[in-house]
Amino acid sequence: MAENEKKVLLSIKDLEVKFHVRSRILTAIRGISLDIYENESIAIVGESGSGKSVFTKTFAGMLDSNGFISAGNIIFNDDDLADTKVTKSSGVIREIDRIEAKLNEYSKAENASSVYRKIEELKAEKNALSTMSPEMKEEYDNKLNDLVYKRTDLFNLKQTFDPHNEHDKIKATAAEISEYDKKIKGVREEIKQIEKQHKAAVDADAAYIASYKQKMAEYEAEYATMSATAISDEQIARNEILAKEIYLSVGRYNPTKRMSLVSKLLKVFRQALKGGQDINDEDVRNELFDRVAFRVKYLREDDTHLHGWAVLNLAKINYSKDWSQIRGAKIATVFQDPMTSLNPVLTIGKQITSIILKHQNCSEAEARERALILMKKVGIPNPEKRFDDYPFQYSGGMRQRIVIAIALSCQPKILICDEPTTALDVTIQAQILKLIKDLQKEFNYTIVFITHDLGVVANVADRVAVLYAGQLIELGNVDEIFYDPRHPYTWALLSSLPQLAQKNTKLYSITGTPPSLYNKIVGDPFAPRNPYCLKIDTIKEPPMFRVTDTHYAKTWLLDPRAPATEKPDIIKDTYGKLVKAFNIQGG
Repeated sequence: MAENEKKVLLSIKDLEVKFHVRSRILTAIRGISLDIYENESIAIVGESGSGKSVFTKTFAGMLDSNGFISAGNIIFNDDDLADTKVTKSSGVIREIDRIEAKLNEYSKAENASSVYRKIEELKAEKNALSTMSPEMKEEYDNKLNDLVYKRTDLFNLKQTFDPHNEHDKIKATAAEISEYDKKIKGVREEIKQIEKQHKAAVDADAAYIASYKQKMAEYEAEYATMSATAISDEQIARNEILAKEIYLSVGRYNPTKRMSLVSKLLKVFRQALKGGQDINDEDVRNELFDRVAFRVKYLREDDTHLHGWAVLNLAKINYSKDWSQIRGAKIATVFQDPMTSLNPVLTIGKQITSIILKHQNCSEAEARERALILMKKVGIPNPEKRFDDYPFQYSGGMRQRIVIAIALSCQPKILICDEPTTALDVTIQAQILKLIKDLQKEFNYTIVFITHDLGVVANVADRVAVLYAGQLIELGNVDEIFYDPRHPYTWALLSSLPQLAQKNTKLYSITGTPPSLYNKIVGDPFAPRNPYCLKIDTIKEPPMFRVTDTHYAKTWLLDPRAPATEKPDIIKDTYGKLVKAFNIQGG
């Protein structure tokens, strides 16, 4: 089946993920766009710190508490979760009518939206004159952030000193911290004074203030006239559907939460209509819903139910309860260390059955039976006898098999494997990789395999996504990445494979270190470490160039104007060498 005919299971667009780290912002994922298909195996590869695990944690709902998705969408196309219906009771019909009446009222303001925008622009112009310029604000913000960062560093250093033996160091550091507090206070006071001066200058400009008041009075009068006109039949019909979509989108919550969310959605649409946003546009409507709850598109209704289809944007989940239907049940993860994934004080059987009971409607006896079947499938000998054993009674390889069994207990659509063989010896690694691939044929899940070892990739993946400094820098099927890599970073990763090293030669290593993710990156982030670096690499970020319909690379070397560059000799016939090294089987 051609790639464009496959069902897109997960569609990631322009994803950006940031972290609050010691009073600074670290950007871990920078604008990744990637479609993941149903029943495929895709490997996410790169050095430590490239963003592999953070990337997958965003769609598994497992970001650390200081992390947040600052931009982008993650659309999960799951038919079971998307199919939505609510009962048309008399109370529900009354609530939908109330929502529709509110939308019709807000639509009057929609008729005057062009004037409203003029009013807002006039206010913004005055506000811009009354405060410091964006350039000056950025300068002062950077100055303040730098002082706060250095002060935080000193405070953390002070905490490491021994109060009994390093009193002098504590005293000296406390004095430095006090100096930074004064500087921070001084900068904040300076900002206040500058803004005060700007505002005073505007207020003193009598001609400007008179002109501002005259224009504002004219606009307000025009707004009052236009917002008093009746709304059209088209607006009424649109609002009837929108009211049903609002109720469908909150129908899964309890009554208290539902009322709160309806109120929030009405505020969002009131502002959108007032500002003249085109809520007939699908993307606009989705974005407005995403501020509060998943949008559920209205499909149809009968005498008893409203039917809809949810747009599951995992980047916009606002309530942790929503993750309970996705994490584990639809998207499961196998981590690299099975001992930290299992509870040492619970039996193996209990750990599997508890997940089955949580996500599936069955009795304890049925859960036990399903758990035993899974244990057999993952290759646990005598599962009936090993059911009540504890994790310490299992070997490392067997523990990892149990972790896989737990992950598959709810038959997820996506199985994320986060370096699942790193903690295992080489012979067991091969068994676990084969197990994951064999079970895929039976359970029909998509594998997202995270690794820094491209040798493992050759045995597992259909496609490969190479990440560097939080960006997707090359994407292709496994043959394209091994036979015809195009990005210098991919060349470097392949060149550093121990399996490619020749006798009596030094193993290749990538020089330098990845860029700081605290800073804005100019040009190609790999440029400082790239032996094939062009001048433009240091100035402008490269676009994603198309090599084939399935192969893309983010490097200026693919620009028609770039000089011809040959890949290193060591990675010629990479795939053939790996087939021999790993005894890779076809099919």
